[in-house]
Amino acid sequence: MRSLKHHILILLLGSLVLLAASFVGVLGFYMKGRAVAAAMIKAQTDLATCGEIIEIKYPGSWNVQDGSLYKGTVKISLNNDLVDNLSRLTGDTVTLFLGDTRVATTVRGSNGERAIGTKVSANVAEKVLKDGQTYVGEANVVGQWYQTGYVPLRAQNGNIIGMFYVGISHAYEQEIITRSLIIMAGLGVALTILVALLTWFTIQRVVIQPLHNIMLGTRDLATGHLTEKIKVSGAKEIGELEDAFNQMVEQIQSLTGKISRTTINNPENDLPETKNSFTTGYMSYSSLNTAGTIGEEGLPKGLNQATLGQIVQFLQANRRPLSAEEVAEGVKLTRVTVRRYLEFLEHNGALKSEQKYGTVGRPVKLFIPK
Repeated sequence: MRSLKHHILILLLGSLVLLAASFVGVLGFYMKGRAVAAAMIKAQTDLATCGEIIEIKYPGSWNVQDGSLYKGTVKISLNNDLVDNLSRLTGDTVTLFLGDTRVATTVRGSNGERAIGTKVSANVAEKVLKDGQTYVGEANVVGQWYQTGYVPLRAQNGNIIGMFYVGISHAYEQEIITRSLIIMAGLGVALTILVALLTWFTIQRVVIQPLHNIMLGTRDLATGHLTEKIKVSGAKEIGELEDAFNQMVEQIQSLTGKISRTTINNPENDLPETKNSFTTGYMSYSSLNTAGTIGEEGLPKGLNQATLGQIVQFLQANRRPLSAEEVAEGVKLTRVTVRRYLEFLEHNGALKSEQKYGTVGRPVKLFIPK
């Protein structure tokens, strides 16, 4: 059966993973829209940049000579150097149209050849060639979808004789989305880890540790040790559990006192006297092996043979210097109870002790098996 700590940890991690996945999904949807907007802005900017470059490099008006597109006196039809240079500069696909037909382009068909002679899509031709407007948006370019920009090319008399095009592949949008998701995912993971650690520390301090202390006190009672009242800090419900436990301890102590007074008032019912001091009446034990064989009659008041055997067994399995807190954690009893047994074993020669001084804080008393 898993502990409460493990259940809380699984619930916490599951919730944070679900939250992180939802965050990434929402962010991805949001970034898709942002990437499309960024691609459209790039298309508009590249249209203007390329237009300026063409005007500077090839002065003169657009015109048609012998069925070919010209800029001033320079033939533009089949001018691959022009479109290739503009493509390298912008990272876009670039095309010049005579009417609705490609006459110079970096766009390639399914056969890998330049798509010279292919037509523009009907909706683009309607808006640019017929209506004389700039088109910016998604369009089908030789069977592939691009974020595109088209502007009409006008002759000296104002007639539209062709179009200039730049196209941005969806790979550009995907690159923006991927880069943004990687950055945000990194921040999200760091934030998730931070929240998980803070939450776990809080739960450990407010819930787990107080419950653990109450459990140790309950074990003391179950093994016949009247423990002192416990004091824990935590949530309201933990405080109510602490009060209930302390009331139970008070009732048991009161009942034990009444029994003791009855025994004193009735000497004929007295039990054989047991020693309650470590300083008189006990044998010296040279090792833990012999100490584990002590019977109930050889123990001071408040100690019992079962608990002593449990502690001795733990010490034998961990033959190294141990603090009372480490032993208490190992045998699942309170530190106060365990310390009484350890001091009993030390006084009777089964253990020796030494003080360990750290860099800060109080020195720790370590018990060493002989």
